[in-house]
Amino acid sequence: MVDFAGWEMPLLYRSIVDEHEQTRRSGSIFDVSHMGRLAFSGPDAQRFLDHVATRHLGDQVVGQSRYSLVCNESGGVLDDVIVSRDDSDWIMVCNAGNHDKLVRYFTEVRSQTNYDVDIADNTESTGMVAIQGPKVIDKLADLLPIDLRGLKRYHFETTSVMLVRLTVFRSGYTGEDGVEIVLSARVAGMMMKMIGGSMGKPDATIKPAGLGARDTLRLEAGMPLYGHELSETMDPLSAGLGWAVDLKKEFIGADSLRAIERHGLRKKLVGLELDGKRIGRQRSVVMKDGQSVGEVTSGTFSPTLHKSIAMAYVGVEHAAEGTNVSVDLKGTMIPANVVKLPFYKKPTT
Repeated sequence: MVDFAGWEMPLLYRSIVDEHEQTRRSGSIFDVSHMGRLAFSGPDAQRFLDHVATRHLGDQVVGQSRYSLVCNESGGVLDDVIVSRDDSDWIMVCNAGNHDKLVRYFTEVRSQTNYDVDIADNTESTGMVAIQGPKVIDKLADLLPIDLRGLKRYHFETTSVMLVRLTVFRSGYTGEDGVEIVLSARVAGMMMKMIGGSMGKPDATIKPAGLGARDTLRLEAGMPLYGHELSETMDPLSAGLGWAVDLKKEFIGADSLRAIERHGLRKKLVGLELDGKRIGRQRSVVMKDGQSVGEVTSGTFSPTLHKSIAMAYVGVEHAAEGTNVSVDLKGTMIPANVVKLPFYKKPTT
């Protein structure tokens, strides 16, 4: 157990590699109750969210979720979030480390504008788990009273099991299929035992997994992590997240992002494959012809690919797939190649 943004969180239960492979092969359950859960309601809830989020939300239908970003005026990322439209309100899931900052920020924006919107913080009154892996949907489809197999990715449905209200989102942060479930904190433990089944058995379909495997899984899937690939000094266009930015609409930071697009990117987020087994840690310098051309943001030894992989920001002139670079690991130059993200995609059936 480790402290993470003020929460006591499981780093691992057995081993990071075992939990990683269990997720890719079958299924794992992750306690992600530390992530912020905010609700927006009132006449101007949608207009307010369109003002603070980079993604166009106006045509979002009830039961649909969208990945988006919240930026500052200079286009830096305050957080990356999932925004979901429910019957009576909008739900936002944010990163634990940015929860307090976002609540303050949204409160300030509301006070400076005329938007009639109520903001409720449901983080501590609810629990949230992510159940991920190729066998998860079939396992849960027999337990949950919804058409889980027919539920599209980035859509959700609210149901009840034994009088317990569950909101089931078909989304996740591992590169695998699966769901994220939000429910009352009071009954979360009981419900997870029912849904997870006999997780202690060696052949269990679903087993618990911690933050360590969550990080190696998301890195293989090329998914950004706030504080690594995203920050208040990094813009979403350079991070390859232009698909989640609608520059045709007005939102906080839009003018700065339009200027970045107009003048062209100076650096881009890329994937790197390193020779050997040494890991490129955050802030390791990327070199080309003896010159610094970038910096590693995240790295690991991929349990799935059996390669040392990393994400890094490099100058755009060195961002082409196949470019040969080196990573400075405490004075040792490790050869590396720029590769296309993501490193891993789940097999299609």
